[in-house]
Amino acid sequence: MSRLKKDYFTRDPHHIIDIWLFRDENSYERNTIKLFGSSPNTPYGYYSSTDKALVMNISTGGGTLVHEIVHPFVESNFEKCPAWFNEGFASLYEQSRDKGGHIWGSTNWRLKGLQAAIATGKVPPFKTLCSTTTREFYNADPGTNYSQARYLCYYLQERELLVKYYHAFRRNAKSDPTGYKTLRSVLGVQDMDAFQQRWESYTADLRF
Repeated sequence: MSRLKKDYFTRDPHHIIDIWLFRDENSYERNTIKLFGSSPNTPYGYYSSTDKALVMNISTGGGTLVHEIVHPFVESNFEKCPAWFNEGFASLYEQSRDKGGHIWGSTNWRLKGLQAAIATGKVPPFKTLCSTTTREFYNADPGTNYSQARYLCYYLQERELLVKYYHAFRRNAKSDPTGYKTLRSVLGVQDMDAFQQRWESYTADLRF
């Protein structure tokens, strides 16, 4: 977390967080019900602000832990962060490494499905992604919300614009709650359709 805090976060989470790591799917399912009274809605893990807990099936990999631990820091530093950026940003660090003392996201398993969607023209415009409500992002996901958001963050990172975008979005959240206007400004583009074509071409050529 020290590397994330170096670039993004000035405040720690508002409260002490319990971290529950279960060894396999069965243990994760059984103990989540026992501890919190409901089944998890994801096979990997989740952060619950209500329960002040990170709960996960650690057999899916340590990237889940890094992803989920980002959420309480976003919660305490960027209160109005929309789901698309919260999840895209957290997903970026599911596969990560050190780069000059900074955390750096790498390509990961989400790439394959996104590339398939790009090939069939099923990735929505960025304006649509940015305007999704929390409910739409999670419940009306066309199958690309997480991956599209992640690889937008990846693109910004690779051009050393992600830190700039995060802080600009946070400052502008009241006037630009979706982050779309700020995205255009940070990218320095007017024609977002043309940008999306460039981004899709770039993303299609990535490898994991």
